[in-house]
Amino acid sequence: MIRPRVSFFHATPSRSLGTLALLEELGADYELHLLDLAAGTQRQPAYLAINPMGKVPAILHQGALVAEQPAVFIYLADLYSEAGLAPAVDDPLRGPYLRWLVFYGSCFEPALLDRSMQREPAPAARSPYGSWDDVLNALTAQLAHGPWLLDERFTAADVLWGIALDWTVKFGMVPETPAIRAYIDRVTVRPAIRRAVEKDAALRAAKQG
Repeated sequence: MIRPRVSFFHATPSRSLGTLALLEELGADYELHLLDLAAGTQRQPAYLAINPMGKVPAILHQGALVAEQPAVFIYLADLYSEAGLAPAVDDPLRGPYLRWLVFYGSCFEPALLDRSMQREPAPAARSPYGSWDDVLNALTAQLAHGPWLLDERFTAADVLWGIALDWTVKFGMVPETPAIRAYIDRVTVRPAIRRAVEKDAALRAAKQG
């Protein structure tokens, strides 16, 4: 099937490594546009005209902007459905799959930010995630079910979480429990993930050179 190419807006180092990894897993046809966060190119008019929030990752496909990492993952995995990384709408795993993709942005990132800034979470009635322990315990419990978030089924959600946990564990933001370490290792050993990490490292080295 021939599809219009995906324009992918990336920065290194940044969370958009996860989207690069997903594009590689999907075997997607994409054109990479590199932004320099240190130079502030994400806040220049040229990029703000594409994504007014000035964030990465973002993609353009058939003239439409898709931003916010969970939305990007949902869109791409459905676009390349033949790769099998997204349960179909009538699959019983579709709900849990969407839950864990959205949980990343709605609970994990806000909790991680508060934790890294040493801020107390909002009162329980107004907190989007409850407490850091609530978030970590929910994730750890899910990882106990099997090798992947959806037990035996590897999905785009694992690409998102594997890359995110790899970075946050390296920076000491998430505890390196045996279960989390084993999960990271299962994700990052995959050939497409390794290819994305190598591409990202090459982009970073070229930028610095």
